[in-house]
Amino acid sequence: MTIRLYTENDRDRWNAYVLGASAATCYHLTVWKEIIEQSFGHKAYYLISEDNASRIDGILPLVHINSRLFGNYVVSLPYFNYGGVCAENPEVGCMLLEEGAKLAHELRANHMELRQTIPVKDRLPTKDSKVAMKLTLPGSHNDLWKSFPSKLRSQIRRPQKDGMRARIGKLEELDSFYRIFSTNMRDLGTPVYAKTFFRNILASFPASSWLCTVYTAEEKPVASAFLIGFRDAIEIPWASSLRAYNQQSPNMLLYWSALTFACEKGYKVFDFGRSTRDGGTYKFKEQWGAKPVQLYWQYWMRNGGPLPELNPRNPRYQIAIKIWQRLPVSLTKLIGPKIVKNLP
Repeated sequence: MTIRLYTENDRDRWNAYVLGASAATCYHLTVWKEIIEQSFGHKAYYLISEDNASRIDGILPLVHINSRLFGNYVVSLPYFNYGGVCAENPEVGCMLLEEGAKLAHELRANHMELRQTIPVKDRLPTKDSKVAMKLTLPGSHNDLWKSFPSKLRSQIRRPQKDGMRARIGKLEELDSFYRIFSTNMRDLGTPVYAKTFFRNILASFPASSWLCTVYTAEEKPVASAFLIGFRDAIEIPWASSLRAYNQQSPNMLLYWSALTFACEKGYKVFDFGRSTRDGGTYKFKEQWGAKPVQLYWQYWMRNGGPLPELNPRNPRYQIAIKIWQRLPVSLTKLIGPKIVKNLP
């Protein structure tokens, strides 16, 4: 067994392995290395394992983030729900973990975070509070509609009765998506990604990424979501709606439109994204019939100690969040990308 750093010559072989590996996700494809490096300026280190016949038998994509404000660490992968070690053989997975830890140590990182769908190793420090909410799709959106309780169907009809409609597109919907997304992030007290990040994703996945946006009768965008398809599943990693229109429930039409689109495209699974078990977003996704799939965020820690908490629930960030919520959206779009690039 040989473990080494990925080179551009490995690109086709790496991606072929991802497409054939049952544990692989969309985010194991090499294009995300380019997207992250171009969008955020971080250095990505991809580890590749080969057997004695020079066949790839495991991979580990890693991104190094080093900032004065949030520290020095390595993640697989930041900004997304998935990543981590991908190997059919548990022994290969453990070897990749060890090599990743060596790399993190060389980079003087304080920790390495692996976002696993399958634990790479027992007795590794692990967070298991997050789940992915997934819905198995029927053969048609009509069958899906029939499976919904009457209350859910009424909630979907409400914005339609008010004249709202959904539009699914690509780059032509980016401005609408980003206007809603940046406003929602400001309201949550969270720095927003740069628009170029989403543009880079759309450009990199021209056949499997879309934007779904709900418009009022007056053509104002009020809810929008990003969709990414991979194999037989489609994921909604980012979705937002304007709080001023909450009473009209545009988010219900947004999700129904995305689900309808997924059925029409022939996808078998709809991934609503991650949630904290029994939290607000968990219950929202559960009402659509989604079921929880356990996620495992596992860690190598340089000096032991408590696991990192680089998230809005950390009490250290509460004052900053309250200040951020009072800023003009235009200002958050200007300074937000410089901050959020260092948050995983």
